[in-house]
Amino acid sequence: MNFQHILVRQHNKVGYLTLNRPEVLNSFNEQMHQEIILILDQWSFSQDIHTIVISGAGKGFCAGQDLTTRNNEVISAPDYDAGAALEKFYNPLILKITQMSKLVIAAVNGVAAGAGANLALSCDMVVAKQSARFIQSFCKVGLVPDAGGTWHLPHLVGLARAKGLAMLGDQLSAQQALNWGLIWEVYEDEAFEQNVIELAERLANQPSSSISLIKQAFNHAPQNTLADQLQLERQFQRIAGHSDNYKEGVAAFMEKRKPQFN
Repeated sequence: MNFQHILVRQHNKVGYLTLNRPEVLNSFNEQMHQEIILILDQWSFSQDIHTIVISGAGKGFCAGQDLTTRNNEVISAPDYDAGAALEKFYNPLILKITQMSKLVIAAVNGVAAGAGANLALSCDMVVAKQSARFIQSFCKVGLVPDAGGTWHLPHLVGLARAKGLAMLGDQLSAQQALNWGLIWEVYEDEAFEQNVIELAERLANQPSSSISLIKQAFNHAPQNTLADQLQLERQFQRIAGHSDNYKEGVAAFMEKRKPQFN
């Protein structure tokens, strides 16, 4: 399948999705949204894909919305609705990433600004180049954080830091993002791609049934009481205990060998 604004490939149970509008730091237009949703829909049902990696072509990860599509004539129209694109494109994309059973890694290879930063935060694991930067740039153009930013940020770094990032729009270095608990790991620029591949393939060889349940459990946790979450753990453990992966894991432990999960 040919795409105009994304690059895709598969290798060793990993699907690699590269945002491919480097001339505008991979900022979103409507077609790129549509292409991303299409490939994620396909990969969500693929038995050959266990882990998905989202990255950007060129020097940036994603600069958010392409504002060249929103000139003064467009935004001055009486019926202009800046929230319409969220309902049509961004919200379905964020929900797709968070609700799909596959593990999704954001490999932030450069600047991640606006909705691009929050696209990364919607993923299950975020790693970044040492030189990468995260910017909640919405206030710089008179908007509010979207693409899940007002939900993910306070859950990840706390309300005080979330408000500071959103209201000031300051750059956050990859190292500071790591220190604050916003991301999982920082890799040296020169070794970034190889480290991402190694991480993705390691995760792709984990028991897929278990990884899916772990993702669901953590996604439910912010809304649940402790009692609710304990009951969910009990339910998911029952499901996991009936899986072939659990049987293989126990057998491998007893036989002192490496498990072969599916």
